[in-house]
Amino acid sequence: MECRVGCAACCIAVSISSPIPGMPSGKPAGVRCVQLNENNACKLFGRPERPAVCVSLQASVDMCGGSNEEAFRNLSEMEQATRPGDGA
Repeated sequence: MECRVGCAACCIAVSISSPIPGMPSGKPAGVRCVQLNENNACKLFGRPERPAVCVSLQASVDMCGGSNEEAFRNLSEMEQATRPGDGA
């Protein structure tokens, strides 16, 4: 599966704990990455300064679903389920 052009759910819905150029402390869930351009494309794609966690993300049906809205919903649920300290 390939990323949907303009989706950017993984660059907004999830938290990233590693530094990102322009966001030295990473980014919280629900916050738009400063490295997204006006078309929701990563300005760091293919560049060495792109965080390893971003490089390692692979589009999948479980993550991305069938639409941008479903991707945001799925990733938000995954973020919530894996948040430290929120275990049952």
